[in-house]
Amino acid sequence: MMNKLHGIVFAYRSNPNLRELTQPRNTCSVPYGGRYRVVDFMLSNMVNAGITDVGLIVHTNYQSLLDHVGSGKDWDLSRKHGGLRILPPFSYADKRESLYRGRMDALAGVRSYLANIRQDHVVLAGGDLAVNLPLREIYASHIKSGADITAVCTATPKGAPHSCDYFTVDSKGFASDIAIHPETPSGCESLEVYILSKELLLNLVDYCSAHNISSFSEGVLSRMWGQLKIHVYIHDGYAARLQSVSGYFERSMELLDPAVRSQLFVPERPVKTKDQSNPSTYYGPEAKSTNSLVADGCIIEGEVENSILFRGVKVEKGARVSNCVLMQGTTIQAGAVLKYTITDKNVRVNAGRMLMGHSSYPLAIAKNEIV
Repeated sequence: MMNKLHGIVFAYRSNPNLRELTQPRNTCSVPYGGRYRVVDFMLSNMVNAGITDVGLIVHTNYQSLLDHVGSGKDWDLSRKHGGLRILPPFSYADKRESLYRGRMDALAGVRSYLANIRQDHVVLAGGDLAVNLPLREIYASHIKSGADITAVCTATPKGAPHSCDYFTVDSKGFASDIAIHPETPSGCESLEVYILSKELLLNLVDYCSAHNISSFSEGVLSRMWGQLKIHVYIHDGYAARLQSVSGYFERSMELLDPAVRSQLFVPERPVKTKDQSNPSTYYGPEAKSTNSLVADGCIIEGEVENSILFRGVKVEKGARVSNCVLMQGTTIQAGAVLKYTITDKNVRVNAGRMLMGHSSYPLAIAKNEIV
């Protein structure tokens, strides 16, 4: 069991670059992959590694997240002692109106929770990353390395450089340089998943709080990397950072590739989500569906191509959908044509309408809209 490791998920951020997709929710509860929310991946990573206690740091706009995770039962995190804990900014009274400026701010806001963690080590991770990590193996490599901090990175950068950190790695697997939000990527891109001891974490929180440092990247990695031994674990599987509408669309379309799906959905490390017992999808006599991911409970009577359909989507007779992401409860009425479009939940596209985006600039329709 991994009962020496405690999970902390940063779930307070609402990325403005995701525009319509983060109006009703924060980034980690954005739907992804047909039946998941982005936060499902990190929660599942932790549970699959045997972690029994997870704190979810939230700030505002988290109703959608609460509706989804509930008590944590679907991830086996509903427990009398420990389990899943939602952490609003309860000890942040003097700054309650302002959002957390960065991860160290968020950790300072929940310091009393951190002080009571039962485990020796903590894994810090963002809730806006779709990845399937062998956390048990990463923890073992952290202990073996004797490092102060282990940073999980990818050798195939996909994030926007101005929003990412990059590590240069020496021959022994330690960081020899760190670039914070550079113009161009260099080295291994950080997935912003870090393992460190509880004791070191509390010391860093207190230091940053006393010196008005809000950012983990700038306050800890950049300022202290000469004093701290930072070990780099290279994850060679698929990782999706959702940082913009076009990025969300690209990462979604990549799921149509079976090789990508096999890296993200690993049988021995299943991705769990909120259980919804939907009926099977119905395909009408004239329906066509090619190279698409279609969730349960859909009704398809038109044509669907290269698309991702969430639960309960209706594509009526004569409607054509290609290269689209249609979220739960979307209805495409008869004869409508959609290309390169993302519809949020419960959108209705009226009969005969034509909506066309572009692969590099998809259309995004906000939740509950009627077009």
